Parts: sequence; C-alpha cells; structure tokens
Amino acid sequence: MHGSTWTPKGDYIASNTDECTATLSYAVNLKQPGSLSFEYFYPDTSIYFEFFVQNDQCQSTDSNSRWMRISESSWSKYTVELNKGNNVLYWRTIAYSLQGSAVKPVLLRNIQISGVAYTSECFHCKPGTHSANPGSARCTPCPADTYSNKGATTCHECEEDKYAVVGSASCKPRPACTSSDYFYTHTPCDSEGKTQLMYKWIEPKICSETVEGALKLPASGEKQTCPPCNPGFFVSNSSTCEPCPSGSFSNGTVCTECRAGTEPVVGFEYKWWNTMPANMKSTVYNQVFSDSNRPWEVAGEYIYTTPGDRDTDYLMLTLSVPGYRLPQSMVKDAERSELSRITFVFETICTADCKLYFLAVRMWNNDVVERWNGRNHKQSYSYLIQSNSTVSFTWTFKRTDGTRNYSADVAKIYSIVITNAIGGVATKCRRCALTSVKAGSACVLCPPGHYMVNGTGACQKCPPNTFIRTDQPVGEAACIRCGPNTTTNKAYTACLSDCILDLRTSKGALLHYDFSPLANVTSVHSSPRFTSKGLRYFHRFNLGLCGTEGRMPASCVDNVTESGREVKGYVCQSTVVPSDIRSQSLIVFKASDRLSYFLFLHSNCSEGTCDGCTFHFLWQSQHACPLCTKNHYREIVSACIQGIQRTTYVWQQPVQCYGGQPLPAQKVSACVTLDFWLKFGVSTGAVAAVLLISLICYFWKKTRKLQYKYSRLMMTSGGRECELPTADSCAIMEGEDAEDDLMDLTKKSFFTKIKSFSREVSNPLIPVHIKLLELTYLASCCHQYVSREHLTDSTRFPLSHHLHASD
Repeated sequence: MHGSTWTPKGDYIASNTDECTATLSYAVNLKQPGSLSFEYFYPDTSIYFEFFVQNDQCQSTDSNSRWMRISESSWSKYTVELNKGNNVLYWRTIAYSLQGSAVKPVLLRNIQISGVAYTSECFHCKPGTHSANPGSARCTPCPADTYSNKGATTCHECEEDKYAVVGSASCKPRPACTSSDYFYTHTPCDSEGKTQLMYKWIEPKICSETVEGALKLPASGEKQTCPPCNPGFFVSNSSTCEPCPSGSFSNGTVCTECRAGTEPVVGFEYKWWNTMPANMKSTVYNQVFSDSNRPWEVAGEYIYTTPGDRDTDYLMLTLSVPGYRLPQSMVKDAERSELSRITFVFETICTADCKLYFLAVRMWNNDVVERWNGRNHKQSYSYLIQSNSTVSFTWTFKRTDGTRNYSADVAKIYSIVITNAIGGVATKCRRCALTSVKAGSACVLCPPGHYMVNGTGACQKCPPNTFIRTDQPVGEAACIRCGPNTTTNKAYTACLSDCILDLRTSKGALLHYDFSPLANVTSVHSSPRFTSKGLRYFHRFNLGLCGTEGRMPASCVDNVTESGREVKGYVCQSTVVPSDIRSQSLIVFKASDRLSYFLFLHSNCSEGTCDGCTFHFLWQSQHACPLCTKNHYREIVSACIQGIQRTTYVWQQPVQCYGGQPLPAQKVSACVTLDFWLKFGVSTGAVAAVLLISLICYFWKKTRKLQYKYSRLMMTSGGRECELPTADSCAIMEGEDAEDDLMDLTKKSFFTKIKSFSREVSNPLIPVHIKLLELTYLASCCHQYVSREHLTDSTRFPLSHHLHASD
C-alpha cells in the first residue's frame, strides 16, 4: 500500500499513518558489546509503536518491553544494551483510527549505535543540510530562511523577498500578508493595573508587507483595566496575580481565611485569560514537533487558537497537574468521595470539518476522552478523574486538510475548573461537620447516610433507601432515592440489587424473579468491524447484572495499549484489536461460571446502538423466567384401585417459570372402591326389605285381631243401644284370643290372608270408621252399663244389624 513505509523527513524519519504494518529494520554486527540510543516523538495512541531487537539466533527481546511510552509534548530518548555479534533492530508501527480521524506519525531521529567497526566511507550531506566539521556523525538541517545544496558545509541566506522553511534546498517568493498571518493577544498587566490589546505576526514570518495588496499589522488598542485575578489568587503590589496562602480563599481580589467549621476547596479555576497560567503550555504539531509559536493565545475572557502554517496543524494546549488529593475531612472515607473532576466551557467556530479533541494524558498513553466535529455552540463538558495516573490534559484543534484555506476557523475555551488538585488554590470554603466545639476548624465528614444542613454544618440523616451524592454532600438534595428493587450499600454511596425482582403484571398477578445465577461477570462481543482503511477490530462488553455488596464488578481493559488502564462498573466496553497485527497476546475475558444462557447485542442499529451512548443487549436465559409457584402446576387424581388412590402433580403447559417452588412429589392415600359400596348398599337394602315385611305382617295381624274383637263385641250387644254385654270387665275373656285366632287361621290360607289384607289396605277408612264408632258407642253407653244376664239375644241383634247396615 502506498505510504505504508517509514519516510525520511530531513533530520528525522516519520512512520506510516495508515492501517498497514510498517517495519523499519537495521542489521548491525558489533565487534564488542555496545548500546543503541535514539530519540522518538510518539504523540498519538492511535498508532501501535513497538521496538525490539533480535540476535543472531533470531531471539527477540522480552515482549513486555516492546511497547514504547507516549511522548507528552517533546522528544523522548530510549537506550538499550546490545550484545556482541549480529543484532537486527526493528521499529514497527500500525495505525488504527477507529473514529476515522487523522493520525499523527511516529518520528525517529539521532539513532546512535556503539560497538561497531569504523566506517569505510563517508557520504555527502543532502540538499537542505550541511556539515561544518569533517567526519561528523550526521548532517544538520539549515535553519529557516536559509538553504543549501548537496555536500554543503554552510547554509546560504535567502533574499529579502524570499523565504525558506527549515531544511530547505531552495527559497520561495514571499506571499502578500493577510489576516491569517497575524493574531491578537493581551499584554500582561503593568504596574498601573492596565493591559493592552496587541497584534503580532505569526513566527516565522513568511509574508511580505510590501507586496501589492498586502495587509499591514493593525495598531495596538488602548490600555484598559486588567480583569480580576482568577479565583484563589490576589493582586500583588506588582499588579501580578499571586496564590492565596494555605487555609484561605479568594474570588480573585482579596484573600480571606476560612472560618471555623469550614475547610478550603482546593483546585484550579481559570476564567480570566490575561496571561497564560504557569501550568499550561501551548504547542503546535505538524509532522515535526515545534514550539516556536504559541497556537493558543489569551484574549481576556477566553483563550483561542491562532492561525497556523497549515490547516493540518495540530494546535495543542496542555494543562499539567501534579496529582489529586481529597480534602482532609474526606480522606477516611475515600470510597464514597469523588477524587477529582475537570469541567470546561468551550466553543468552535468553523466553516470546514474542523475537529477538537480532549485527551487525558496518563503515564503510558494518551486517551482521547471526547471529540467534537464542525461548529459547536458554547457548551460545558465534565470529566471524572478516577486515579492519580492522569498527569495532564490536552486540547488539540485541527482545522482541516489544506494550507491556510480555513485560517479563520477557531476554537475558544472560556473557563477550566479542576477540583482537588495538588498545588491548587482555594476558590471557596465549604462547611463541614465539626468534631466538637473545642475542635475549632477541624472537620470530619458526616456519617454514612447523612447530609450536611446548609448554613449550620450539622449532619442530618437521609430518608431510608437513599444514597449520598459525592459531588454535593450539602443540603437535602444530596440524598438520592434508590430505584425499584434496589437498596443502598453500607457506605450509602450507591444502590445495589440483590438480584431479586418482584413485578406485578397488568392483570394483578405478582411475579417473582431471581437473577442470582446471572450475577457473575459475563462477556459479549460484537461482530468484527472494519475501519475505513480495512483494520479489523471489535467491541467487547462485560456485564455484572446484580449482586451483593463486595462482589467483583465488571472490568474492561483495552488491549490496544499496555498502560494497564482498567474501567470498572456494572457495564463496560473495550475496543479489542486482534493480536495478529501486534505480535502480542490477545486479552481474553472469561466469565467466572458457566451458565445456560445466550447474550448478544440486540438492536436495529449497528453494534447494538444507534447513538453511540445507549446499547441494547438481549440476554436469553431460563433465569429470565419468573420463579415457579403453586399456580404454575395442577394435580391429577387417579381412580381408586384396590384401596389405593394416587395424586400426581404436573406443570401447566406451556411451562412459563423456572426454579422456585419445586413440583410436589406424588401422594398415595387409602380409598374405598365402588364394589364395596355396592355390596354395602345391596346388603342394607335386603335387611331393610326383611324388616319392612316383618313390620307389615305385624301390623296386619294386629289389625285382624282388632276387627275380630269388635265383631264379637257387636254380636254380644244384642242390638240394643247403649247396652253392653254382661261381663266382669271390658277386656276380652281369657282364652278367647287364642281360640279365635286359632279358628281364624285354620279357616283361611296364607294367600287368602294376604288378599284380605290387601283389600283392607286399599280401603283404609273402614277400620278408622270402626274405631270411631266403637269409641263413640263406649263413651255414650258405658254409664248405662248392664250386666250380661239382663241382655237377651233379641236386644243384641238390632245393634249388630244397625252397624252392618251403616257399613
């Protein structure tokens, strides 16, 4: 591929900037043990840059030392020992611009090797360089506005109407000066507290003011009163801004000591730009690193980018911070405290596709935190600092590809605020909880779960199930309520889920979920992706869905760099570049447990996201089903077989639950069969039938006796009214029943008796009438009782005849 090589650039050599591997190698035979030293400039982590040595056995150096450290803003030097014999030196680079932005190449210069034999010949210096002393180790580039030919020992000055950049072999005519060739700035405050707007030419000046149509440098403005100092500083007698003493604060005018029950809030706050702060530096990078110009200039209310030589220049503003430290009251409770935060307000005014990068520079790499393209209105951006490994921050502005076509495009930064910075100044004092009245200004943090009441410094307990905002522990608004099915941790710094979820459906049913088996960290990666130039990469996501306090959170590490940067949280993302382009082992993420689930990105957009911020995951698992309850199964009761009945439980189909209450075991119980009840019923019916027949026979016999007695009574009355036969008693004579019964039984057969009984039953009124007549007769005539011997046969018959007639 075109450009996939190291390219000589005069006094340095530049690497490739595409996504192909470019290797620079040099073989040398040492007569004795020696060393290698070289200088490199490695400003962009979008390039993988490694260096290693192979000996005559093709054995490479330790791969752990291959990674080259990032250069912050200047050349870095590297030295390594070489063994006697053959040594092959390798410098290998490959770019991976995942966001499609331009990549800064790696630069090498001053490669020196000791331990080799003397050279057999010398070479002429190339045009644009010179060597004043014979036998020099290298040729020196010609300075600006000079040139040289091949083999030159000195450089020649250009004519007044011509110019030349560093390392030129010829001079070019100077163009007419335009507004892109100068910039404006404010002078430092003088002893009278005045400042002045001034215009300056961009150095080195290449334009001509005498050419027709050229612009002159505008006149300086009138002197104005200097703006106040930045917060934490005060105006000294020399009209300069000096930091306030420890334990005091200021708003930019006068320092004031913090009162008892308060402590200083230390950091940096820049909102007035009369001079460049001491811990900030402005540089420009365009293939070769240079700090001859200040691409960022102060302008009172903001700091802005000045026009450069080319629109492709990288205009860099760097803020260095020695470290971060929590306030004294928060040191003992660092877990729930925010280490530091940087916030800045910026604006970009562009007519082309300009880019503004914000980088967090760590000990081993530069991390592009955020990038803005094109025009951006005035806005604020905040970044949380989590460790002391972040040593500086860089704002880099690039207009576009070209030469001074869009020099009016500009980036402005209005304010920069960074908290808890070591070496910072106090911008204010905040109230903190007093240990006691005698403690004076000694402060401690409120207990966990408490917030500080405004104006008093007293601690008040937050409502239940809330956590404290680390960036604002003052006021009731500091208490943030946890979401549904979550509880606060012991430190009251976050809300945790115990993996148990209760959810009520639209029909009112309550479903219980248990995601405990999914609490272990789980990984999923996207399908292979390719950059605009064909570099393959993919994204890996680690998820820790829930869990108890103290669990291991999800963590991610980019394998593109070897800085050891690690991000932890519930969900994190890594950009993984396969190892086949790096000669390094690929970082592999492993879940701590094997489960039956499938986790993959789920979205209509690429890589599971449509806006780059919200990602959609689909987690297929049986644990996503609600826990089983008694409502999810039914019972089946079998028939009673040989006195045994079985009850079996089965799941409702389709099964829509998992785990929870298990399916009950089969139950066996004693029972009574249908044959038993049939036999019991037949036996009972038979006994009842026999008993009924016996009762019928008994009452039939009693009825026959009563008829017989009545007939005898009528026959003995003789037909007289109110006369009864003579008798000693109203009872039947002794021996009559037996005799009459015997006569009656002997006269009638069994079937005749049954037939007679049926006729009597069919006319039940006859015996009733007989009984009524008998009772009436006895009631009316007993008082006229006459002995039997006074009654005659003639007197009995009429009564008997009368009764029969009435029947």
